[in-house]
Amino acid sequence: MALRMPPLRDAHAERGAKFTEFGGWDMPVEFDSIRTEHGAVRGSAGIFDVSHMGQIEVSGPDALTLMDRLTTNDVSALDPGRAQYAAVTDETGVMLDDTVVYRLPEARDADYLFVPNAGHDAEMYDRWTGYRDEHGLDATVENVTDEMAMFAVQGPDAVEHVVEATDPVARDLRFLGTAYTTVEGVEVLLSRSGYTGEDGFELLCPADAAATVYGAFEGVQPCGLGARDTLRLEMGYLLSGQDFDPETDPRSPFEADIGFAVDLDTAFVGRDALAAAAEAGVEERLTGFKLLDRGVPRHGYDIVDTDGRIVGTVTSGTMSPTLNEPIGMGYLPVEHADPGTTLRVVVRGERKEARVQSTPFIQ
Repeated sequence: MALRMPPLRDAHAERGAKFTEFGGWDMPVEFDSIRTEHGAVRGSAGIFDVSHMGQIEVSGPDALTLMDRLTTNDVSALDPGRAQYAAVTDETGVMLDDTVVYRLPEARDADYLFVPNAGHDAEMYDRWTGYRDEHGLDATVENVTDEMAMFAVQGPDAVEHVVEATDPVARDLRFLGTAYTTVEGVEVLLSRSGYTGEDGFELLCPADAAATVYGAFEGVQPCGLGARDTLRLEMGYLLSGQDFDPETDPRSPFEADIGFAVDLDTAFVGRDALAAAAEAGVEERLTGFKLLDRGVPRHGYDIVDTDGRIVGTVTSGTMSPTLNEPIGMGYLPVEHADPGTTLRVVVRGERKEARVQSTPFIQ
């Protein structure tokens, strides 16, 4: 199957980007170097093309009911112009995806927008329309992923760059607040959000206006998925398909340590299973660690206790550009998950000493 292309794929290639397949998309993994791009976001600002993320609009009389039934947070609590993080779970409480749900700030063509992870838009569209039809709900669901572009401007200087390109309204947005504004005459949905741990914004615009909007941030360091991965891992943020996967590594939101995104007072699919899990407690939890020995933990490496027994597997790992230390995450039995616990990570056949650490790894 041919890879999907972001609207600015050719422009990124002309800038010298290196590409990788991710979620069925051909995306820039780096422009200059991961360390350079990571440092720009931590120290000033960087811009990411995240058009591979899904965009699904939901509208109609039963739009709220549909959103509340299929995401784990309380969508009814959202005021216009607000967003929230949530999981999408099956009847057993296993995470199918994690997402951000927007209650759009004012009347447009839809009431809600949610953003599935790369390559999940068709699956989530089918899930939403299937549930709607099965339960006779009056709601319109549209997968607009291929019609939209999405960019993230992140870093301590992101506010100034976005205010200059858009409107002073950007400065007043709270975290997870959204507003419609314009960039070079193009209407964009602006959200104070991101996945780097830094202040910043995400901008959604029509795909045919992507060059105009992206070009308004000329001079901001372009960044690829490589830096996005190291930045999110320093914060302990999940990567769908790597830190959880319904087929290869099924996990509940409580195991994945995002219980804050679960509201058990709402009647979402999987609620009863998660209520039982909350009462019983989890046996394993996603846990951060640092390597004390030289080496880099990678996805799939074994984690063993001091007696050499396998107790977990690395889900994400890297050499932290900010700390210049090897860091990682993996699911561990709760008795091994306390900060300060000594473990070993098997790196290329050698047991490297590691110590459990709370996330985020940086403040």
